[in-house]
Amino acid sequence: MRPRFSSQQYIDGVLSGDRLLLSRAITLIESRLDTDQVLAQEVLAAVAPHTGRSVRVGITGVPGVGKSTFIESFGLYLIEKGHRLAVLAVDPTSQRSGGSLLGDKTRMEQLSMNPQAYIRPTPAGDSLGGVAHRTRETMLLCEAAGFDVILIETVGVGQSETLVHGMVDFFLLLMLAGAGDELQGMKRGIMELADALAITKADSDNQQAANRARAEYQNALHLFPPTGTGWFPPVLTCSALTGEGIGEVWATIQAHQQKGEQQGFRAQRRQEQQITWFRTYLRQRLEHHFFVQPGMSERLQQAEQAVKTGDLLPVQAVERLLG
Repeated sequence: MRPRFSSQQYIDGVLSGDRLLLSRAITLIESRLDTDQVLAQEVLAAVAPHTGRSVRVGITGVPGVGKSTFIESFGLYLIEKGHRLAVLAVDPTSQRSGGSLLGDKTRMEQLSMNPQAYIRPTPAGDSLGGVAHRTRETMLLCEAAGFDVILIETVGVGQSETLVHGMVDFFLLLMLAGAGDELQGMKRGIMELADALAITKADSDNQQAANRARAEYQNALHLFPPTGTGWFPPVLTCSALTGEGIGEVWATIQAHQQKGEQQGFRAQRRQEQQITWFRTYLRQRLEHHFFVQPGMSERLQQAEQAVKTGDLLPVQAVERLLG
């Protein structure tokens, strides 16, 4: 196994923007070894004062909407504007083999070679909703390393939208035009989470369809209850191929952040996210402590066998294990 550095080496490397040590630090926090977790928490505690100053953007959409292509075009635009960009791309994990394709670096070829961008593809593993187990901690390390815009790309599997919304400042939903009855096929819950919708691939023959879809979605959003922040989610059109509309997406994010700073809902959202993080980690630790109890493996096997044979109902088996 590759030797670990000292906590101070990780801390100094991250704060100096050393990409190699940043990657090694992220690998450290993703480790499930107890010794690594102790070291990881030391590193996170030390870099915490240097975090929180980035713009955190979640990007989601159904498979085929062109998330990676959009992110590359959007990322290159941000770099031209003087920003440093980190992309946390969560890849789906095979339920059979446990493997993950981790193909975002090949899909974002230009962006991955740019020294002002850092792309970290991470397997989702068994995490609920396709969000990596340590995405929040990874985001903090990237902020400490000096990246001022953090993009989190979800796998678009449904529940990931809610989880990513709970860790970003701005939630962007990418949509396709001309893919059937868009409004019937769109989940209301996801649209309610979005701070903006962007119709992608709005170029050449698809431009007219994209404009129609924009009007339809904008009308649909008027039917939703107000968010209470005074922000009304706009519907935009853009093309990663031509770059048309990419600047408008960033201008919308900036307007949202400015309004959030003025009215206080950005700070409130960050505070709520900290509580969500606390509760999520608490549940994970409680689950871990439950399963590592002495003799629990044998008790679980007995309970599962009793459920399988019909001697116990699932509810009874659970109550017996917790009793």
